[in-house]
This record gives sequence, structure tokens and C-alpha cells, in this order.
Amino acid sequence: MKCVWALTGAGDLMPEIVAVMEGLAGQGGLEITVVLSRAAEQVVKWYKLKDRLEGLAYKLLVEKDANAPFIVGPLQTGHYDFLLVAPVTANTAAKIAHGIADSLVSNAVAQINKTDIPAYLLPVDQRPGTTTTTLPDGSPLTLRIRPVDIENVEAIRRMEGLTVLERPEDIRDVVARHRKRA
Repeated sequence: MKCVWALTGAGDLMPEIVAVMEGLAGQGGLEITVVLSRAAEQVVKWYKLKDRLEGLAYKLLVEKDANAPFIVGPLQTGHYDFLLVAPVTANTAAKIAHGIADSLVSNAVAQINKTDIPAYLLPVDQRPGTTTTTLPDGSPLTLRIRPVDIENVEAIRRMEGLTVLERPEDIRDVVARHRKRA
């Protein structure tokens, strides 16, 4: 089974999501092509996760522009079983919610959404209030979730063919369902 796992530049949940990826890769039978947005590349380095990602990815690709590296064609033609975008920044969620496909990740979601290949997204800003995340040095950072970000995630939830995940652990369920189909 093969998937494209795209990461955007959200520090919130990044270590937890990489840990889930490591656990799934360690089980075998899952070939993960990791795609990093330009911002994700910076955040992954900041959190010192790049070596870990390189160690578990079948391929690790970094965004050059909205269509490079060329991942859309293989996604659309079924070379991969599904697309997973986790974590999804508020910026990328806004682009997806409003049909803007000007980055590698937003373009991949827009184009795969024109097919029957499933796409799963884990936005970091889903609920009103605040969230506390952990900075690379281990200290906490409390962030307010903006209403506009919640509205964008709700718009994505209403889109046919896209599934919004709520927590990193939900990724395990997605992979388990696809393993049963394989």
C-alpha cells in the first residue's frame, strides 16, 4: 500500500504526527512518500525531525512550486492509495476551503479531489478557544483559535471526497482501513 503524506508548516502537532508516521512505517506494508511544503521544511528542521522523516520515508520531496515535484499525476492516476495531509496549517486550510491551488499541497488536494482517490486532512485549528502546543525547546505555547480558521475547516468538512481527521491517532484508523482493502 502506498500513500503520499504531505506536511505543512504547523508546529502544532508536528512531533505527534511524526511519531504516528514512525509507528505506521515500522509496521511494514506501507510505503510513505513524504511531501514537505516549504514552510514544513523549516518547521521540521526547527523541531529536529528531518532525519527521522528521511529514515522512514520511501521518498522525501520538498516543494519547489505548485506543481513541483510532480506528485499530482501519480496521485490522480492511482499510483497511490490515498493522500494524507497532516498537519494542515490554517493557511493551507483556507486555500483548500476557497479552492486556491497555488502551493504544492493545496494543488494536490484540489487535483486529487477531482478523482475517486481519498484524501484525509488533519487541520490544527478545529475548535473554538485555545490550544497549547509544545515548542521545540519543550516549553508550552498557548494559541487562540480564530473563528475564521474554524469556518474554513467546516467548509472542508462539507467538501465531497475530503475527510477531516480530528487527532493524530485517527491516522492509524485510516491506514488500517486501507490495509483491509489492499
